[in-house]
Amino acid sequence: MKETIYIFSAGTLKREDNSLVFITEENQKKHIPVENLKEIFVFGEVNLNKRLIEFLSKKEIMISFFNHYGFYVGSFYPREHYNSGFMILKQAQYYIDNEKRIYIAKKIVEGAARNSLKILRYYKNRGRKLDNHISEIEKNVEKIFRIEEIPKLMQVEGKIKKIYYESFNEIINSSGFKFTKRGRRPPIDRINALISFSNSLIYSIVLREIYATHLDPRIGYLHSTNFRRFSLNLDIAEIFKPIIGDRTIFSVINKNIIGVKDFEKSLNRVFLNDRGKRKFIEILEKRLNETVKLRKIGRNVSYRTLIRMELYKLEKHLLEDEVYEPLIMEW
Repeated sequence: MKETIYIFSAGTLKREDNSLVFITEENQKKHIPVENLKEIFVFGEVNLNKRLIEFLSKKEIMISFFNHYGFYVGSFYPREHYNSGFMILKQAQYYIDNEKRIYIAKKIVEGAARNSLKILRYYKNRGRKLDNHISEIEKNVEKIFRIEEIPKLMQVEGKIKKIYYESFNEIINSSGFKFTKRGRRPPIDRINALISFSNSLIYSIVLREIYATHLDPRIGYLHSTNFRRFSLNLDIAEIFKPIIGDRTIFSVINKNIIGVKDFEKSLNRVFLNDRGKRKFIEILEKRLNETVKLRKIGRNVSYRTLIRMELYKLEKHLLEDEVYEPLIMEW
């Protein structure tokens, strides 16, 4: 399986012969083989040049950049090797046709909601008081099927997320972490900082998996396709944020892997420091590489592979080979 590398130090990333080398500000060199390299996530102040970009494009390696606070800035997306004009037309056709678009969008919201419910039921069975949260989300899930407009669907999705996030205080057992309300830009507390950082990583991970398919990331269905660079990765990420991101958040807090000292506060924002980011990424990577058994295919697959499979299912739906149904945890 190809790897992701994360760069937190300041320095220069450059091509050296047929591989990469990272040179720190202290002039220390670290060679990076490219044979099994899938993507690079840059958090530090890194210099690079056109020669490197050309090499990354040739090797089909994506490089994504995050700012000091851990927010996604953008990606260098290698030239599309798999994009097909036919698939782009299909994606556009399903976007323009409201009936076709709303079906996909509703399935994405349903998948995200049902995966959130799976997590809440898991913790309910372990003594957490989550009956009201579960009941309220279930009521809103029923509303999804009666909606025929994207703005109204987004409203219901927002209600479900609000109830779901309010359940975090029942799940998390650390006095240093309390959820009050969702505050994105900037994150207003440690929980929000973790949610925002986790989401940024998952958006980028999904984008890389889209690159390996025939799909165009610029055409999404729940999130409108407009002047935003990418939207399909935001759609698919909704299904996986509870499964991968939120479970990682609960794990790093409840197991005392991340604590108060792993955060910084600047003006009116709270964010993970580099030590905290490293800790979170280490656990997230372990989660991505874990395998689960899918009954439908009768074999174990990693969480990262599940993302790719979800994209293949969407492809089949657009080609009218198989009706799209979202991944819902069965393990």
